[in-house]
Amino acid sequence: MSGFAHSVGGQTWRFDSLREVMAKASPARSGDRLAGVAAGSDAERVAAQMALADIPLKRFLDEALIPYESDEVTRLIIDTHDRQAFAPVSHLTVGGLRDWLLGEQADETSLRALAPGLTPEMAAAVSKIMRVQDLVLVAQKIRVVTRFRNTMGLRGRMSTRLQPNHPTDDPAGIAASVLDGLLYGNGDAMLGINPATDSLQSICTLLEMLDAIIQRYEIPTQSCVLTHVTSSIEAINRGAPLDLVFQSIAGTEAANASFGVSLSILQEGYEAGLSQKRGTLGDNLMYFETGQGSALSANAHHGVDQQTCETRAYAVARHFKPFLVNTVVGFIGPEYLYNGKQIIRAGLEDHFCAKLLGVPMGCDICYTNHAEADQDDMDMLLTLLGVAGINFIMGIPGSDDVMLNYQTTSFHDALYARQVLGLRPAPEFEAWLERMEILHQRDGRVHMAGQLPTAFRHALAQLS
Repeated sequence: MSGFAHSVGGQTWRFDSLREVMAKASPARSGDRLAGVAAGSDAERVAAQMALADIPLKRFLDEALIPYESDEVTRLIIDTHDRQAFAPVSHLTVGGLRDWLLGEQADETSLRALAPGLTPEMAAAVSKIMRVQDLVLVAQKIRVVTRFRNTMGLRGRMSTRLQPNHPTDDPAGIAASVLDGLLYGNGDAMLGINPATDSLQSICTLLEMLDAIIQRYEIPTQSCVLTHVTSSIEAINRGAPLDLVFQSIAGTEAANASFGVSLSILQEGYEAGLSQKRGTLGDNLMYFETGQGSALSANAHHGVDQQTCETRAYAVARHFKPFLVNTVVGFIGPEYLYNGKQIIRAGLEDHFCAKLLGVPMGCDICYTNHAEADQDDMDMLLTLLGVAGINFIMGIPGSDDVMLNYQTTSFHDALYARQVLGLRPAPEFEAWLERMEILHQRDGRVHMAGQLPTAFRHALAQLS
């Protein structure tokens, strides 16, 4: 395939391939510089963005960034592409798609119909020529609704994953965090623990504990222990009460291999989860986590920029009809997203691209302690994602995960976003919160009850 060229300031820049123009059109980030694929200057980046805007969308169906023959994710993308769904925009360039998405004709109905017709590379390409407000404007049009024991993704709703991690998986410590989170209206997306050990016995114990809490208080939510998919399969075989099947995924076959998974292994986990029949409203039961930089950290990026690799992971996710997908945006570290500005941009890109592809996207709005970022940056990203229609965020005691040692969003942060933006929990969970006298509605907004509910006083006494 021929290359691309564009002139800026009297200088002509040439790009030999679609892969190169995509990489050099990416907004600046440390991971692409580390990989040696970033634009060498702002002028070159602008030239690449202008060249990218003129590329027909059909080009992405003819030129694979990672060869079809050597990558099963590429084969999944091409083999499942819906040409009929693609037809309404098939005549457009990348720039034309941007204009179409920003226009009134791109509404919730038309965007839902378009999703299977877009490849991840198309979504990544158009995001590279969009400013922050464009990413927010288009994403807020899109709703991806999923169901297990409650309903995620409805307009006007924002859910939270209650993450009660503990450095030793101590049941009392976990229970205290769960209670704290529930009292702030957190936990409708799920009660999800990152275990401190890979011991299958410990994993089963945690699953049983979470299930006991959900059953005792009749909470319309679901649990998850974030262990490897093969461990989840074994836990199901042992009869553990497992709701959601978890796995970290990436956008290339080689990167997924570094996680110890393949599409066939994910299919096995999906089928094992379905065999449980634990959902009451629906059977969306996979929980995936992703993050820009994962393919580069595994030396499995094939010269593709990190944001495009990330977006390819969403093709893997949507194939398994997940309940939730979570971009852990600042967790991998400053080698990939250096500062608050890069983290904010990446989080909005991930959310936009995932929603455009029909993926139920949430975000762990986070940073590591050695990144050039702070909680003010997280407040900005939280507010922007709330406006953009994020499906869920994290809820962690005091914003500080004491097991994983990173900074994220707290129970209070979720309450802030709901109050300021007029967002509410999942409807089934909201009804439970009101029944339990935890939160109440006033003027269409969520408010804390201001006192300990009767139902939890005995539980608190047991923890004391």
